[in-house]
Amino acid sequence: MGNRDTRVRGIAARAGGWSARHRWAAVGIWVLFVVLAMGLGSAAGTVELKDSDQLSGETGRAAAIAEEAGIDEPAGETVLVQGRDAGVKATSTEFRAAVDAVMKAVEGTGKVTNVTSPYDTDTISKDGRSALVQFDMRGEAETAGERVEPVLKAVEGVQKDHGSVLIEEIGGASMNKTFDDAFGNDFKQAEYSAVPVALGILLVAFGALVAALVPVLLAITAIVATMGLMMLVSHIQPMDDTSSSVMLLVGLAVGVDYCLFYLRREREERAAGRDPETALRIAAATSGRAIIVSGVTVCVAMAGMLFTGIATFKAMGLASLMVVAVAMVGSVTVLPAVLSLLGTRVEKGRIPFLHPDKRRKSNGGSGNGTSGNGRSGDNGSRFWTSVLRVVLAKPAISLVVAAGALLAIAAPALGMKTQNLTLDQEFGDSLPIVATYERVNEAFPGGSDPAEVVVKAADINSAEVKSAIADFREQAVSSGASRGPVEVTVHDSQNVAFVYVPLVGGSNLDKAEKSLEIIRDEVRPATFGKVDGVEAPVTGQVAGSKDFNDQLVSAVAPVFAFVVVFAFLLMLLSFRSLTIAITSIVLNLLSVGAAYGILVAVFQHGWGASLVGAEGVGAIITWLPLFLFVILFGLSMDYHVFVVSRIREARMRGLTTRDAIQHGVVTTAGVITSAAVIMVAVFAIFGTLSMQSMKQMGVGLAAAVLIDATIIRGVLLPAVMALLGERNWYFPKWLNRLPDLSHDESPEAAASPPPPAVEGERVGV
Repeated sequence: MGNRDTRVRGIAARAGGWSARHRWAAVGIWVLFVVLAMGLGSAAGTVELKDSDQLSGETGRAAAIAEEAGIDEPAGETVLVQGRDAGVKATSTEFRAAVDAVMKAVEGTGKVTNVTSPYDTDTISKDGRSALVQFDMRGEAETAGERVEPVLKAVEGVQKDHGSVLIEEIGGASMNKTFDDAFGNDFKQAEYSAVPVALGILLVAFGALVAALVPVLLAITAIVATMGLMMLVSHIQPMDDTSSSVMLLVGLAVGVDYCLFYLRREREERAAGRDPETALRIAAATSGRAIIVSGVTVCVAMAGMLFTGIATFKAMGLASLMVVAVAMVGSVTVLPAVLSLLGTRVEKGRIPFLHPDKRRKSNGGSGNGTSGNGRSGDNGSRFWTSVLRVVLAKPAISLVVAAGALLAIAAPALGMKTQNLTLDQEFGDSLPIVATYERVNEAFPGGSDPAEVVVKAADINSAEVKSAIADFREQAVSSGASRGPVEVTVHDSQNVAFVYVPLVGGSNLDKAEKSLEIIRDEVRPATFGKVDGVEAPVTGQVAGSKDFNDQLVSAVAPVFAFVVVFAFLLMLLSFRSLTIAITSIVLNLLSVGAAYGILVAVFQHGWGASLVGAEGVGAIITWLPLFLFVILFGLSMDYHVFVVSRIREARMRGLTTRDAIQHGVVTTAGVITSAAVIMVAVFAIFGTLSMQSMKQMGVGLAAAVLIDATIIRGVLLPAVMALLGERNWYFPKWLNRLPDLSHDESPEAAASPPPPAVEGERVGV
C-alpha cells in the first residue's frame, strides 16, 4: 500500500492550512481575483465567434474564397405570397396587388436592397398558388437579425390588408432573430431556475441556510471570474453564446459539487467529535486532495475538445476547462478560509426537521461521522447499506445484472444517426416561422436552404467559364438534384460567381444530402471540372451539415484517445493502482454508453419522447455525442475519485478491502446523492427548454449523472472491487519510476499540525 509516513504533505492540505491561518488574506485575494478578472475582461471586450470560423471542408474553402475576394454576402430574405384557396393564383389581380404591396412595404423600411418581383425572377410555384418576393438586408449579414424587426412588421402590415393570400417572411436574418430570441429566452429560463434549484437542494442536504449558501456563492464567484477570463481569452480563441452557456452549466455543477464534498467532510469530522480546526485540516487533506485529482481529470477531459479543430468545440472546451480550474482552486483555497471564519456559524439558519442533527435523532443514530476504526457511524445511509449488503454478498451476480442492464440501455446507440437539426426539427411547431419554412419547402423544394456553388476563376467572364456555368445550371436540373430555378450572381471585378441551387429533398436532410452528392460528385466534375484553374466548392446549409459531420467523425479518434489515455494516467499516478485506473475507464465508458442509448431511444426512435416534448426529431444533433463524451467522462470522475479516495483511505488505515468498500461507499453516499440530485436537477432544466438541441443535452447529461451516481458507484464499482479483492491495489514494480501523485493522508495524520516542509522534499497532491 505504499508509504506509511504520517506527515501531511499534500498540496491540498497545505493550501487549506495556509488559508485557515490567513483567513482574511485568502478571502481578499479571491475577491481581488474575481474583480480583476471581470474588470479586465470587460475592458478588453469579447471577440465573437464568426460563422466563417466554424466552417470546415468545402464550406470552409467557399467562405475563404469570398473572404479573400472581399465579398460580404448580404443576408437574403424571402416573402412567401400564397393563395389561401385553389382559386387565388399568381395571375389573379388580388395576388399581384399583394406582391406589389409587399415590395413597396419592405423598400419603405430603408433596411433592404435588391428587391425582386417573382414575375421577373420566375419564382412562382408549379401550381401557380405561391410566389416569392426576394431581397437582401443592408449591412453585415452576421448582424442582420438585429435589424430585421422593422421589415417583419412591414410584412405583417401588408398581411392585414390582403386577407385572400397568406403573406409570411423567412430568410437568414429572420431565422437568426427567431433562433437568437428562443436561445436567449431558453437560457434566461435556465439561468433563473438553476441557482434556486441548487440552493433548495442544498438546504435539504445541509438543513442550514448558511451552509447551503456557501457552495452556491463560491460557484457563482467562480463563474463570474471565468466570464472575465473568457473575454480575455476570446482575443486568442473567439467565443460564442454556446460556450458561455456551457460554462455556466459546468461551473454551477462542479463548483457546487466541490464545495459540497469539502463541507460535508468537515461537518462529518466535527460530528465525530473533532474540534473545528482539526476537522477543517482533515477535510483539506482528504476531500481537498480528491477535489484536485477530480478537477485536473475534468480539465484534461475538457481539453479533449481542443483536438476537434472545430472553433465551437474549442471555445466550449476552453470555457469549461477554465471554470473547472477556477472552481477547483477556489474550493481548496478560499473555501477553507470561509469555513474557518464562520466556524460553528456555518450552522446558522437551521431549518426544522431538515438539519442532520434532527434526522440523526429521528433515526436513533449517534452521529454522522466515522469512528476511529474507520467503520461508518452513519445511520442515515440505510438504503445504501442495504444495497451494499446484497452487492458484497453476491458481487458476481450484482456485476452481471447491473452491467447487463446498462449494456441493454446502451444498445440503441449502435444505430445512432447524427445531423444538424433543421428548423422544424429544432423547434417543432412551437414557432410560427417553422410553418413558414415548411410551406416554402413544399412549394419550392430546397428553396429556403439552397446549395451555393462559389466559382473562382482567372477570368469569370471568359467563354469557357460562362459555358461551364450554363452547363452546370442545366445539368443540376436534368440530373434530378434540383428542380430550379438555378440563379447566378457574378462579381466581375473579383472574378467570383455564386450559383444558387435549390436541392431536391428540401428540409429532409437525407434526401437533400443525396442531391448534394450528385451536385458535388457528378454535375460539378462534368462542368467546372473541365475548365483549368476553376475552383467551385459547394457550400450552404446542407453542405455545412455534411462537412461538419465529416470533421467530427475524423475528430472522434484523437479526442477519444487523448481523454482516455490522460484520464488513465492521472488515475494511475493518483491511486498507484493499475487495476483502479483500468476499472475507472471501463466504468466511465459504460456510463457514457448508457447515456447515448437513452438519447437515441428517446430522440431518434421516439420511445417516451412525448414525456420531454421531443416527438418527430428523428436524429441526434451532430455536436452532442462528442460533447457528451467529453463532459460526462470528466464529470463521472468527480464521483469516482471521491468514492475511491475514501475506500483507499480506509484501506490504508488497516481495514480489509471488503470493509473499506463498505465504509467508502456508505460514508460518501449522502454527499454523492446530494451532488447528483443538484446536477440532475440543473441538467433537467435544460431538458424542459424549447430547443431540441438543448433538450437532448439536458436529458443526456441528467440521465448519465443519475446512472453514474446510482448503478455505477452504488453497484458496479463495489461489485468489481469486491471481486478483485487485494488485486485492486496491484501496481507492478516496473511502474514505480512513474511520478507519485498519491496521498498518504488520513484523519489520524491530519489531526496533528503538519511539520514544516523539509527543503528538497517532494510534495504530493
